[in-house]
This record gives sequence, structure tokens and C-alpha cells, in this order.
Amino acid sequence: MISKTINNVESPIGQVIFAHGAGANMHHEFMEQITKLFNKADVNVLRFNFPYMDKRDETGKRYPPDRMPKLIDCYQFVIDEFIEQLDDNAKLPIFIGGKSMGSRVAATLAGDDAVSKKINGVFCLGYPFHPAKKPEKLRLTPLQNTDKPILIVQGERDTLGSQIEIGEYETSTMCQYVFLADGDHSLKPRVKSGFTHQQHMESAVNAVVTFMMRDTDNE
Repeated sequence: MISKTINNVESPIGQVIFAHGAGANMHHEFMEQITKLFNKADVNVLRFNFPYMDKRDETGKRYPPDRMPKLIDCYQFVIDEFIEQLDDNAKLPIFIGGKSMGSRVAATLAGDDAVSKKINGVFCLGYPFHPAKKPEKLRLTPLQNTDKPILIVQGERDTLGSQIEIGEYETSTMCQYVFLADGDHSLKPRVKSGFTHQQHMESAVNAVVTFMMRDTDNE
């Protein structure tokens, strides 16, 4: 059974399914803060753990992330289960996304015909364009094969894909980018930048909500 947590608001304008990154579960501080900001913007949030993370929690041992096919199957199951439980008269725009690895899985699903028909778009908070210190191993395929709009909110100096590096990549015209000044892979800027992590998280959520509303209106 997949561990999930749901944070709903009284009068939602949309629904997001939000996946964690490789090293921290759905209750990590970043995940919690982003969820609170989504709720503040009247967006419902469903979070879940990938299987390896539940295994970590059960045993107390650190396990590496599952292989991508297993991560994809898990995320797709969460989407399908969520949609099955929806009231047909109360369906909201559905956007899937995540932090780092979770966003890569979501972006991959945007190129799946069965999944793309069920969602409105994808958001990526710190997309892992390549592994750390391995810029030659690019992960561009999900961003080239998408059938849905994708918003990528990236720190300018993200070591897994900086603004300068991304400028050299070829991705689908359906991909949109927002770069946060001096942000790292967690969108956190250095003190000397004059920005705070909280400000960047707020900017990230505001960008995602604007993206959600615009792409919903255009359908």
C-alpha cells in the first residue's frame, strides 16, 4: 500500500499531485512548506511516498531510489486511484509534479497517452537535467516527448541544471521556464543575493498556480 497524505481546502481551484525527491520523503520540510503555500492559494495537494521511501521508514535503513519503471508505475497508480475516487460532478483541473526526481517521473508520465488524457499539465521544482557532476548524462527525453504543458521552476545555479546549461538544451515548445535568482537545486539562494528561501518558494508556487490557471483557461 502506498503511503499518502491529503491537504484539501474549502473552495479549491485546482488539484496537484506532488511527488518527493530522491533523498527525502513526502514529509520533508520543503514538501510541507510548498504544500502549505499551495493550500494558501486554494489548491488541494496530494502527496505520497515512492515504495523505497516507505521501505526506509519501515526498516530505518537507507535504500536507493527504485528504478524509473517502478517509480512511474507507482505515480501512475496514485493518479488512477485518485481519479477513480473523484465525484464526477466535482472534478478539478489536475496537475502532477514534484521536487527533483519526483518531477522527472511526472514529466515522463506527460508523454504517456493514457496519463496525458487525465491531467492538465506538469510542474517541476528543480528538474534534474543531469546527475550531479555528470553534465554529459542528460535527462531531456521527458521534456522532448511531452503531450502536456510543463512548467519548470529552476534555481539559476542549480548544479543539476543551471540556467546557463538549460539555455543550450533542446526541449519541447510546451516547456516553460521560470528561473529564481541565485537559487540552488532546492531553490535556495545565498544570503548575499538579497533573497530568502521562503521568498523563492512563494515565487515558485505563485508561478505554478498562474501556470495552472492559464493552461486550464486555454483548454
